[in-house]
Amino acid sequence: MRQTFSRSRKASPYSKAHADGPLSSAHLIGRSFRSFFCLGFAAWVTGSGPLLALESVGTQNPAGAGRSPVPVQVNYGSLDPGLYVLGPGDGLSLTFLDPSASNVGGPIAILPDGTATLGLLGSVQLSGLTIGQATRWLTSLYSRLLVRPQLILSLTTPRPVKVSVIGEVERPGLYPLPNLSTPVSAIQAAGGITLHSDIRKVLLRRKTGAETQHETVLDLAQLLQFGNQRQNPILFDGDTLYVARTDKPLPNEVLQLGATNLAPAAINITVLGEVKSPGTIPLPANTPLVEAILRAGGPNPWRANRANVELVRLNRNGTTERTFFNYKDRRNVISQELNPPLRDRDVIIVRRSVYGEALDVLNQVIVPLSTVGTFLNYSNWWNRNN
Repeated sequence: MRQTFSRSRKASPYSKAHADGPLSSAHLIGRSFRSFFCLGFAAWVTGSGPLLALESVGTQNPAGAGRSPVPVQVNYGSLDPGLYVLGPGDGLSLTFLDPSASNVGGPIAILPDGTATLGLLGSVQLSGLTIGQATRWLTSLYSRLLVRPQLILSLTTPRPVKVSVIGEVERPGLYPLPNLSTPVSAIQAAGGITLHSDIRKVLLRRKTGAETQHETVLDLAQLLQFGNQRQNPILFDGDTLYVARTDKPLPNEVLQLGATNLAPAAINITVLGEVKSPGTIPLPANTPLVEAILRAGGPNPWRANRANVELVRLNRNGTTERTFFNYKDRRNVISQELNPPLRDRDVIIVRRSVYGEALDVLNQVIVPLSTVGTFLNYSNWWNRNN
């Protein structure tokens, strides 16, 4: 049974009306959602549970002959209501437990001003609230209109995700990402990690309300080494990732795994000096130094000084680093000290050996003398014939 209700045009969860009216049902639902929020956030911080459960509602065709697979959909309703903060662009579904109020619910879209138009209520401010807070707020408003105001508010279409990636990444900044993106994909979008990135300390900062936020530290090394997906949670709009800096070299096994998981698709490397095909060549990200020299044709026999290969790296602050390595073509393991992974715009210089330098000196001396000898021989021939 519905009752008449005199309301203002826009309802706000922060107005005085929130404290008026019978709220016994709202309090019961509020307690349950508060418990769910506490458990959900504790699981997120401690890494004891995932932030988002994916449910498959279709399966692929096993035969696969002439038929396309049934698409797999994602159930956003299982999203933790205490963590996801609503904002413009979100699509929601409102369902009432009372069958007689089913026509009041339906799909909801949050408009650019942060409001949503709801049946019987009109314009209601929802932006800045978590799903749990919005559920309690709407329950309190509908309790003045409906005998049974119990409702379920679920997320159907999350808004596009914008995440700030800062710290030790190649291109820090604000990046738009697809829905269900993770810290690994965000770091990849920011150009990958640097040589000073500490992937064991990646800070994830998330807003959980209009004025509250929470932080947790992710250990991506656990993800890369042991497949711990709890260290790679789903990102929400407005999240901030901070990749810490370390001056201690990371373990070689972490570097080797990070070469394929935390880097962009390709980089450009310049190889100069005593190689068969010098120049700038495109390579997969984090290609080791030895492989880059081999891609340039390898060192010239006898002329290349394999014990004096120089790596020149341009830093983001405009400075350059020069490091020398001993080249061994049988070394294929990534190592910071022996065979480092390369970064975009690195320059490799393979210097000449003592033999090569001596040969160049002889050429500089012999070629002019041979030219003079040829000229004298021609002069003698001319004099004899004339």
